[in-house]
Amino acid sequence: MDKQKLLAGLPKVDQVLARPELESMAGRAPRSLRLKAVRLVLEGLREELLAGGEIAAGKLSLEGVAAAAAAKAQELARPSLRRVVNATGVVVHTNLGRSLLAEAALRRLLELNQTYTNLEYNLAVGARGSRYSHVAGLLAEITGAEAALVVNNNAAAVFISLMTLAAGQEVIVSRGQLVEIGGSFRIPDVMARSGAILREVGTTNKTHVRDYESAITSNTAMLLKVHTSNFAVVGFHHEVPLREMRAIADRFHLPLMEDLGSGVLLDLTQFGLPKEPTVPEALADGADLVTFSGDKLLGGPQAGIILGRADLVERIRANPLNRALRIDKLTLAALEATLELYREPRLAMEAIPTLRMLATPLAELTRRAQGLARRLRALGLPRLAVDLADGVSRVGGGALPLAAPATKLVAVRVEGFSPTRLEEALRGGDPPIICRLEDGRLLLDVRTLVADDAAVIARVLAGLAA
Repeated sequence: MDKQKLLAGLPKVDQVLARPELESMAGRAPRSLRLKAVRLVLEGLREELLAGGEIAAGKLSLEGVAAAAAAKAQELARPSLRRVVNATGVVVHTNLGRSLLAEAALRRLLELNQTYTNLEYNLAVGARGSRYSHVAGLLAEITGAEAALVVNNNAAAVFISLMTLAAGQEVIVSRGQLVEIGGSFRIPDVMARSGAILREVGTTNKTHVRDYESAITSNTAMLLKVHTSNFAVVGFHHEVPLREMRAIADRFHLPLMEDLGSGVLLDLTQFGLPKEPTVPEALADGADLVTFSGDKLLGGPQAGIILGRADLVERIRANPLNRALRIDKLTLAALEATLELYREPRLAMEAIPTLRMLATPLAELTRRAQGLARRLRALGLPRLAVDLADGVSRVGGGALPLAAPATKLVAVRVEGFSPTRLEEALRGGDPPIICRLEDGRLLLDVRTLVADDAAVIARVLAGLAA
């Protein structure tokens, strides 16, 4: 058929909008979005026709255009930030939102964000109060710190601490601790921006007491220890323990700060994980200041927590930059509810998803994997093949890089799909399912599955394999 006739025969915008496929979406997509979808579909068809493309008659009909526009409207109406299924086995997955909040934190968020709160109101005296008071005492109680301050993330905690206490002066740090973590966050860069002057000591693999002592001058403001959460140096390696750094700091009358990064509060070796220094241990070993994240191994919302000597914390609190870095009521509500769980360590291990996932024994993971495999096989789809496999999970979030807790995996094959194409199809599902590709196999790690994830996986795979 003549190209111009095909173009002239395309349905009008108003005709498409009036179709039931579009009108039935009124509750899910506003008219402006449906209108945009119709125009996009019609423009795409015009461009394809002008380019000489062959288009089936059904796609050019009123019904075909309406169906395509309805699908496009649904795509446009879908939120950008949405749920995904984490079948990777990476517990604190930075790209997938890091730690999941405990039920108690979710309830607190809902409760305190539908009403007014005493965010900055002192109920006892009837005057303005401090937002930090809601968590400062609780942090001190569960860690043994003199005082506490919370900012919006750990990078900010390190930055404002160095800016307040060491701007224009030297901060001594071991060369082997000058780390870069996700998002190109580099300790040397943060120190430079804070106004502190970096003084590296030792070598990449070895730093001794004498290295710190010989570097101290009248312009030294602080000793800094950075926990290398996201990598490990093995073999011929030595670093000065925090207790020995405390002795150096005392001799030269200097504050000692440790950036712990992931900020675990409980000893995780009981679950077969490598030893990670805890916040209470760092304070007990002599750190004047400790900084760490609220949303990694602590299992709360994104936050940067600063603990330590009351006089140092007060100086940081008084820094005008603190207002730009402060946390909001959403973070405070979730953080307070999370911290309350740590008053009873057993309850914290059960209630905080990050800790619960890390602590799940292999026998339980095997049971879950077998259950998922049975569910998939029960679909009765000849093109779908399911097997169990052994494997390891990862902690993620730059924490415990050498930890590889044993897990049970579900390996999935769909006839007609290569593993790569199957991964793409699952990632494009609704909701997206994020998997692992290893050794030419598509693998689902049950350690990080939550709620109705197994049902979602079964539904999406059934659609692909039908």
